[in-house]
Amino acid sequence: MSATSPQHSQDKDQTGRPKVLIVGAGLAGLTLGMLLHKASIPFEIYERAAVVKPLGSAMYFNCTTANLFRQCGIYDEFVSLGKFVYSIKMCNEDRQVDFSMGFDWHEQLYGANGYIVPRPQMHDLFTRQIPKERIHYGAKVVATEANDDGVLLRFVDGSEVKGDILVGADGAYSAVRKGLYAKLKDEGKLPSSDDVPLPFTTVCVLAQTRPLAPEEFPDITQAESQFRNFIATDKMYSWSTLTTARNTVCWGSVQFLDEESSKEDGTFSNSDWGQEAAMAMCEEVKDFPIISGGDTKLTLQYLMDLTPKDQISKVMLEEKVFETWCSGRTVLVGDACHKFNPSGGVGAANAIHDVIELANRINGLSIHSSVKEIDDAFMAYKDERIDWVNKAYENSRVMINMVGQSMSSRITRFIASRTPAWVMRRIERRQFTHRPQVSFLPFVEDNGSVKTAPQASLAIKAPQKKVSL
Repeated sequence: MSATSPQHSQDKDQTGRPKVLIVGAGLAGLTLGMLLHKASIPFEIYERAAVVKPLGSAMYFNCTTANLFRQCGIYDEFVSLGKFVYSIKMCNEDRQVDFSMGFDWHEQLYGANGYIVPRPQMHDLFTRQIPKERIHYGAKVVATEANDDGVLLRFVDGSEVKGDILVGADGAYSAVRKGLYAKLKDEGKLPSSDDVPLPFTTVCVLAQTRPLAPEEFPDITQAESQFRNFIATDKMYSWSTLTTARNTVCWGSVQFLDEESSKEDGTFSNSDWGQEAAMAMCEEVKDFPIISGGDTKLTLQYLMDLTPKDQISKVMLEEKVFETWCSGRTVLVGDACHKFNPSGGVGAANAIHDVIELANRINGLSIHSSVKEIDDAFMAYKDERIDWVNKAYENSRVMINMVGQSMSSRITRFIASRTPAWVMRRIERRQFTHRPQVSFLPFVEDNGSVKTAPQASLAIKAPQKKVSL
């Protein structure tokens, strides 16, 4: 099995740097692998999927991740893959724009614009920054162990690998988090808030069309991404379309569940739903109106017909900030420790922020560091991130509420549509002043007129050898 084929993954690193085992080859896992590779810290990435499927829609990256991409030398390629998001247009079922939320001032204020990039292309960009032999597919973790001597992963075929640090970057239903929480619960150390099922109130069908010609969808010729959110008049749904630099259209529809429906859908996991469930939801939303930039009145059915059927997926949209992020040699990043509803558009950026701060802390560990030093570093990582994560969660909830059907949603839209631009800018500063950088890569000059917030881990440099007294 490829998960254990690298012989060095079983050996103790001779430099004294910790060997990091990363579970999950999504955005967070790949970003961490890229940074550890640049820091010459030994690592391996283990992904349960045998192959990466081109599923999902698009990812939005705002000005808060631009500095990292520049530090890693991939910013220009990232921009070439993306399409500038000038605004999000809030539309009604009559195919009219009720109001827009503009982002045209971001480069001036925060040093960079925000871009939409198809998820498969972003995954490919990060994968290419890591030596191929470091990523192991078809490696499903069934058990984790951690003690004073190190960490161990056991896979479904019975094989094992050992290391010094275990990172759970394996998403909302993290196997690493499951193992960590089970251990803490046995020890009576797991907070009650973490000992409950992951809550969700929405489900979503999403996909991306094949590349289209201008006559098929005129909006693809626009220089900026045409990002439209549609609000239903009397249905518990919202839906969206957005154009990409590949001349594709990413589309999706969110269903807002009542308490009973949530319990019903909660009996299934994403993997249980499969293609049949995705097609069933497509049937429910196929007649929802969309705008193409042309004269023909189209519906989501039109985009479904232009989309490979095996690339349409139905997913749960969970929301929670976990209290426990780490213990001993084990630490969580991204969706494994905080899950945002994608409607808020902050999940990808916050996963990258996690990785930046965590990589800075790992790089700063002393040679042959103790379990206590590692645990202290991980706690410092959480302390540095938690306030920003909570702010992002609050902002995400506002965005989700804006497309809902409750009275609160209607009030939110009313206020947003009448809020002056200068007020919106002041609100945005709560999240866009956080533009972290990697401490062990060349610092890049941030040209935003709004200065970046202090970053404690930026002061952490190369590890120091312990001095014997």
